[in-house]
Amino acid sequence: MTVALRFAGLEQSVDRLAEGSVTSEELVEQTLTRIAETQPTLNAFRVVRASAARAEAREADRRLAAGERLPLLGVPIAIKDDVDIAGEPTAFGCPGDFPAASADCDLVRLLKAAGAVIVGKTNTPEFGQWPITEGAAFGVTRNPWDLTRSPGGSSGGSAAAVAAGIVPAAVGSDGAGSVRIPAAWTHLVGIKPQRGRLPEGELFHGITTSGPLARTVGDAALLLDVLTGHGRTTFRDAVNRDPGPLRIALSLRPAFTGVRGVVLDPVVRESVVRIARVLRSLGHEIVVADPPYGLIGLNFLPRSLGGVHDWHGRVPDPALLDPRTQDNGRMGRLLRGRALATARSTLGLFQRRVARIFDRVDAVLAPTTARPPLPVGAIDGLRGWRTDQEIIRACPYAWPWNVLGWPGVNVPAGLTPLPVGAQLLGPSDSEPLLISLAAQLERVERWPERTPA
Repeated sequence: MTVALRFAGLEQSVDRLAEGSVTSEELVEQTLTRIAETQPTLNAFRVVRASAARAEAREADRRLAAGERLPLLGVPIAIKDDVDIAGEPTAFGCPGDFPAASADCDLVRLLKAAGAVIVGKTNTPEFGQWPITEGAAFGVTRNPWDLTRSPGGSSGGSAAAVAAGIVPAAVGSDGAGSVRIPAAWTHLVGIKPQRGRLPEGELFHGITTSGPLARTVGDAALLLDVLTGHGRTTFRDAVNRDPGPLRIALSLRPAFTGVRGVVLDPVVRESVVRIARVLRSLGHEIVVADPPYGLIGLNFLPRSLGGVHDWHGRVPDPALLDPRTQDNGRMGRLLRGRALATARSTLGLFQRRVARIFDRVDAVLAPTTARPPLPVGAIDGLRGWRTDQEIIRACPYAWPWNVLGWPGVNVPAGLTPLPVGAQLLGPSDSEPLLISLAAQLERVERWPERTPA
């Protein structure tokens, strides 16, 4: 596969298929070849649907030749291994012999209805708990920008596959930054949509939602339109819309976590401040201000650990799980009662508190992570609390927006030489605004032109 075709992206692939300059069979075959070539190094995939994808590609070519047009007809896409696709297991990063799913989940049905060819399921740590993608069940997923580094997590397999040009876009899920963090560490756009935007139910007691990973804002917005299932181009239309001028808060202080040593790496700080300067040059007003988070972590933990406990009942043998996963599940069981009920009842208080900042500004610009990509093996051999400290020090910025349920978009903030990212954060229902702002940045920053060797 030529470099130009490998990094063509979602929209360009759709256009080339429609004009007949490439076939779905060709794209899918090249994708399967790239998966086979990169598995020994990147290890992005847990499941590869080679036979099914080839059959779906042949059918897509038949429909294209008949003049049919759909948003993703014939385009290869990857999904994270936390959602069901008929005929394949859903291990969610865990060891064990999982049964094949009997039916597609709603998101997969929407992708298939849009014509996408799902080539495989990507790696994720156990129950998506950590911002790295490693585990006893599948090994180590590596960052295509530097194989000694993690692509992040928990949607690290999806991010690695897109960043390396294996697929033009992929679906991940975000429960504490799990789309935005790997997007930041692999030089991608990652969108965490509004809670309830996608037809997927309440995941992890409302803190988790699926979202797109892509190299361009347009590709991510197109995929998000498909995943919402409304048949409209609400988010893709926002790409070409002028967002401003806006008043944007530059926020470098994370929410309180109770962990000592949470320090913003100077390299990341300078990258995010540089993005603020670019936004100012585009006519936006930048003010230094932090959302009034308060003790929002008290709302996060019962929902997060309660979700881990819920997943314990779906694995064939919980004894095979990482000891830290077992501990988190036990803690989740203890927190499921009064603590979880309190978390639900106090959510509105935190939303009203944090919403005060949007009386003053239109959006918030913040680091996506506190550090550049972590080395492979960064949490190996650590006990539970030491693991929590390490991941909080590296990634203290993303999770509050999961509590609030509001949209966030990671944009590449530069190569240092490793990729780092910045978040554009907004209030309820602000995806179109954030997408138009991200697209405006992309036209200046031109980040899709930079690809890993």
